[in-house]
Amino acid sequence: MPEKQTRSSEQHHHIRIPRSASSVAVVIIGLLLSLISEKLNVFPSWIMILILSMLLVPMTVSVLRGHHTWTRILGFGLAGMITLGLVTSLVFLLYALFNHSTTASDLIGSAALLWICNIGVFAVWYWEIDRGGPFKRHSGTSDRPDFLFPQMTFEIAGWAAWIPLFLDYLYLAFNTNTAFSPTDTMVLSSRAKLIMMVQSCISLVIVAVVAARAINIA
Repeated sequence: MPEKQTRSSEQHHHIRIPRSASSVAVVIIGLLLSLISEKLNVFPSWIMILILSMLLVPMTVSVLRGHHTWTRILGFGLAGMITLGLVTSLVFLLYALFNHSTTASDLIGSAALLWICNIGVFAVWYWEIDRGGPFKRHSGTSDRPDFLFPQMTFEIAGWAAWIPLFLDYLYLAFNTNTAFSPTDTMVLSSRAKLIMMVQSCISLVIVAVVAARAINIA
């Protein structure tokens, strides 16, 4: 029995999870957040890039060494940091709208960047939580699903062993941002529903800010 457990542990240790897309998304989100007007940030724009870099470096090492527990912890750390940057900028965006402390172009431009960041931020969250995380999904030890994708509902040739990749969660986040709800994917777990509600609310607030400013300009 111990030999079987050791063999299984070694096999899991060498499993490579396709995390490059999610890491690139985190980098892009950090860059976009740094482009937002300084008036809508608590800290200088380079702070977010510095913090994300400090987390991405050990995460890359953890991925290469196959330390899946640390990779998951660092993944949540990255998701938390970009979420904090998004929410902080959103609060300052609302303040700038009512206080008229920034120009219309800066306000609308920053709102557009935040709307795009909202897609990426929640795509990362969906990627990290579904079925217990990317490692469990790709190692065949997944928890019960948080999302029911169309590929999981039909027995179609070529899709039997299908596993959602980051692009699938990015597509889900894009639909939630634009339609304020999922389109072709069912949300099963309570935590997924809660996170999706938060994303829809943030998207709605950003759109409302742009609309309100447009009305004021008119």
